[in-house]
Amino acid sequence: MTNANTTDNAAKFAFFYMLSLVALVFMALSTGMIIFQVINKNIMDTLHEGSGQFSSEALKFAISALIISAPVFFAASRSIYRSLFSGALNRESGIRKWLTYFILFIASVVMIGWLIFTINNFLNGELTLKFLLKAVTAIGIAVSVFTFYYYDIRRPEVIDKKDRVISVYFYGTLAIIIAAFVSALFVVESPTITRNRKLDNAILDSFNQIDQAISEYYRENSRLPEDLNVLREEYPYITDEDIRDKETGAFEFNIKGDRAYELCAVFRTSNTDESGSYEWYKERWPHEAGEQCLKQKVLYLEEEKAIPLPIR
Repeated sequence: MTNANTTDNAAKFAFFYMLSLVALVFMALSTGMIIFQVINKNIMDTLHEGSGQFSSEALKFAISALIISAPVFFAASRSIYRSLFSGALNRESGIRKWLTYFILFIASVVMIGWLIFTINNFLNGELTLKFLLKAVTAIGIAVSVFTFYYYDIRRPEVIDKKDRVISVYFYGTLAIIIAAFVSALFVVESPTITRNRKLDNAILDSFNQIDQAISEYYRENSRLPEDLNVLREEYPYITDEDIRDKETGAFEFNIKGDRAYELCAVFRTSNTDESGSYEWYKERWPHEAGEQCLKQKVLYLEEEKAIPLPIR
C-alpha cells in the first residue's frame, strides 16, 4: 500500500510540476510580449521593420495566453507549495529536484533565445531606448524566473515553514502580471473595432478585385465599363459578393474621366493608422470612417512597361 501511495504521489506531483512549467513558459512569454508591444506602440522608430512594429495580433495573443496561463500557474504552484509545507511532498524528492532543475533549464533556454532575438533587433537598427527597455524586460523576466527556482530548490527548510522570500516573489509576480494586463487594455483594440476593421479590409479586398477587372476591361475595350455589373458578367472571378458590402449594400462606381474612376463604400473605421499585414492598403486605398469615395486611374500598358533608363 505504501509503494502504491508513493507512486500515486510521484505521478501527481510530476503532473503539477509539468503543468506549472508549461503555464510558466506561456505566462513569462506573454508578459514579455505585452511589454514589448506597449514599448513598440509608444516609442516610434523611423524604420518599420519586423518586431520593431506594433502588432495588434501579437498583443491579442499575449493577452489571451496570459488570461489562461497565469491562473493555471498560480493554482499549480499553490498546490506544490502547500504539499511542501505539509510534508506531503518531500524536500529531497527526486521528482521535485529533477523537475525544478528541468524548469530552470527550459526557462534559461527560452530566455536566452529571447535575449538573442532582442539584441538581433538592436543590430538591425532599432532605437537605442527601445532596445534598452526590451533588454531590461527580457533580462528582468529571465532573472526573476531563474532566481526564484534556484532559491526554492536550495532553501533548507520547507515543512511548516512560511518563507518570506517565496511570498515576495509570489506577490511581486502577481503585481507585474496585473500591471502588464491593465496596460495592455489601454493599447489593444476592442473586439468590436477589430471586427469592423476586418470588414473594412474585406471591402478593400473587393476593391482590388474590381480594380484589376477594370484595368483588364479598359485594355480590351479602350474605355471604362458602364457599371460594376458589366464586370460581373464579363469576368468569372468577379462575383456578386465582390461588388457589394454584405451589410451596407452595393458599391458605387463613378466615372471621373477617360481613365479615372472612383469606388464608394461605407467604412466603419479609418485605416490611416493601419500597420501590419494590411499596411499596403493605407497607401493604395486610404480612407476615413463613413461614406468614402476612393479615386483610381487606369494605366496604359505602355506606361506600366516604361522604365526610365539611368542617365550616363
